[in-house]
Amino acid sequence: MLEAIYQRRQRPDPATFIGRGKVDALREIVQHTGADTVICDGELAPSQLRNLEDRVKVKVVDRTALILDIFAQHAKSREGQAQVELAQLSYMKQRLRGWGGNLSRQAGGRVAGGAGIGGRGPGETKIETDRRRINTKIAKLRRELAHMRTTRDTKRSERRRHQVPSVAIAGYTNAGKSSLLNRLTDAGVLVEDALFATLDPTTRRTTTSDGRVYTMSDTVGFVRHLPHQLVEAFRSTLEEVADSDLVLHVVDGSHPDPEGQLAAVREVFAEIGADKVPELVVINKADAADPMVLSRLRAREPHSVVVSAKTGEGIAEALAAVEADLPHPGVAIEALLPYERGDLLNRIHVSGEVESVEHTGDGSLVRGRVHEGLAGELEPYLVTSGRS
Repeated sequence: MLEAIYQRRQRPDPATFIGRGKVDALREIVQHTGADTVICDGELAPSQLRNLEDRVKVKVVDRTALILDIFAQHAKSREGQAQVELAQLSYMKQRLRGWGGNLSRQAGGRVAGGAGIGGRGPGETKIETDRRRINTKIAKLRRELAHMRTTRDTKRSERRRHQVPSVAIAGYTNAGKSSLLNRLTDAGVLVEDALFATLDPTTRRTTTSDGRVYTMSDTVGFVRHLPHQLVEAFRSTLEEVADSDLVLHVVDGSHPDPEGQLAAVREVFAEIGADKVPELVVINKADAADPMVLSRLRAREPHSVVVSAKTGEGIAEALAAVEADLPHPGVAIEALLPYERGDLLNRIHVSGEVESVEHTGDGSLVRGRVHEGLAGELEPYLVTSGRS
């Protein structure tokens, strides 16, 4: 970065976002430093973007475009790339413009170089052709994403059918979510000290200390005022958080404003309908954080644990807290299982809670809690049963 300027205003200038005097100062800085790009920490209207570029004579990028660009660099899966492209096209459609008016020319059927081919014939301007092509591409991407979403929904409903609880790891970008997933599950996920290093959700199966199976998913990092295009494009991915049984809300304890991070992420939770999901706050990077800040956060967030994904500090306590917060099966059972039905005993271990097992001459007498589907299968072997 060559130079930064700031301005305090009641509201942005409707024409150029920053005031007229600041625009002149910015133009001088650009000329003096030879900068080829100006980045604004705010969301600019298309007209503000055009006016600023016309005044400073170099490319102007607003906050949304910058975040989209970072996302594009990190998207690895087909779905991640399609989501980023959809967000970029939605953003670009509003900001089509031409240098020297070349986008406002009418393109006829015999335009030199065949520019009119594929157009709507004489009378359709270049900007209209571009907008139509973008709309066609957006529609195609939406169809592809709907298909990918169906695949994910199938996997999710399969987990639901087997009553496998799900935990989603969410939080501000670069808070250490992937490192935490690795520590909690030995998932071997790429860890990078970079904004938005994770775009493609990673789901891993893991087990509690008493043998119950659950899944844990890493999710895309959030930022304050997450651009609307991204929330829309990544809605199917973010729904992993809304559909989970527990959210591990990771916050960087060494960040200058951890409370601001917590508030920004909860703002997105509300937007995607995840604000009703039980939440455990995981204060990460304890090895680099100020102990006074950690104490302040613990007081502010009573349902929290302090960890360091880097050193392993607090990981055992975090796992214990996750296990305590996972939903418990709703049906209490006492069943005498014949020894040839070891498969049922195994399923009680995997998806239920076993309180005791007693091996008798007639079979295994097991007491515990299971979900309703398994309770139905155990019906012939029940000694007593009840709900609570």
